[in-house]
Amino acid sequence: MLIVQNIRLSRVLIDTWKVDIIMIISCTVVYLVREYLIAYHFQISPIIPTVLGTAIAFFIGFNNNQAYDRWWEARKIWGALVNDSRSFARNLINYVEEDETTVKTMAYRHIAFIYALKANLRHTVDGIYIKYLTEDDKNEVDQQSNVHNAILNIQARELQQLLKAKKIDGFKFIEINEMLTRLTDSMGMCERIKNTVFPTTYSYLTKVFIWLFVVTFTLVISQDMGYWSIFMGWLIGFVFVSTQINGMRLVNPFETNSSSLPLNNISRTIKINLLEMIGETDIPEPVKPINQEYIL
Repeated sequence: MLIVQNIRLSRVLIDTWKVDIIMIISCTVVYLVREYLIAYHFQISPIIPTVLGTAIAFFIGFNNNQAYDRWWEARKIWGALVNDSRSFARNLINYVEEDETTVKTMAYRHIAFIYALKANLRHTVDGIYIKYLTEDDKNEVDQQSNVHNAILNIQARELQQLLKAKKIDGFKFIEINEMLTRLTDSMGMCERIKNTVFPTTYSYLTKVFIWLFVVTFTLVISQDMGYWSIFMGWLIGFVFVSTQINGMRLVNPFETNSSSLPLNNISRTIKINLLEMIGETDIPEPVKPINQEYIL
C-alpha cells in the first residue's frame, strides 16, 4: 500500500512502459499510413474519437469504482481481523486465569492462523505459521487443504476442553466462541474476494476501446499536426492507459504490489500485539516501508 502523498513518475512508468512503447509504435504506424495511404483519399471525422473517448471514460470509471470497492472491502475485513485478534487474546488472558500455558498456546495458534490466511491469499508457501504450532497441531493441519480453517477448528476444540475442565464458565465460552465465529466470517469474506474473478469482459473491452481511440485520435489530429500527432496520440493514450492500469491493480487486493493491502504489515502488527499481551519479551519490529514509498 502506498504511504506517500505524491507518486513518483518512475513508479508510473514502471507500470506502463511496455504499453507506452507499443503505443508509440502504433501511433507512428498510424501516422505513416494516414500520411502515405489515406490522406489523398478521404478525411477521418473527429466525431469518431469523440464518441469513443466518451465511451472509454464510462468504462474506465466503472472498472475503477468496482476495483476500489473490492480493495476497500478487503481493507475493512483485515481491519476487523486486527480488532478481533486483540479481543480474542484479551478474552483468553482475562477469562482463562488458571491455565497460562493454554492461553499462550492458543495465542500462538492464532498468530499461526493469521499467517496461514495471509499465505493462502497471496499464493505463497512461506511456512511462517508452522513455528507457532505444536507438533500435534502441525500433524493435523498437514492433512488439511485449508490450513487456516483447520487451525480455527483446533482452537474451537481447545475451547471446548477448557469448558469441560471448568476453567471457563458457559458465558465466557460463548463470548470467546463468538470471536472464533467472527474470525471465520472474515476468513470466508477474504476467500470470496480472492476467488471471485473480476468480469473479464469489462477489462478486455476497455483495453480494446482504448486502442481504437488512440488509433482514430492519431488519424484525426495528424491531418493538422503532422508528425507531432505521434506524440499527442501517445500522450492522450497514456492518460487513459495509466488510469485503467492503476484501477486494475486494485482488483486483486491481496497480491504483492505497491497498491495491494499491506498484509505483511498487518500480520506483523497482530503478532506484536498478541506477543506483548501474553508477556513475551522477544518482540519483532514493525514492517518497514520499501523505499519510504509503500509497505507490503
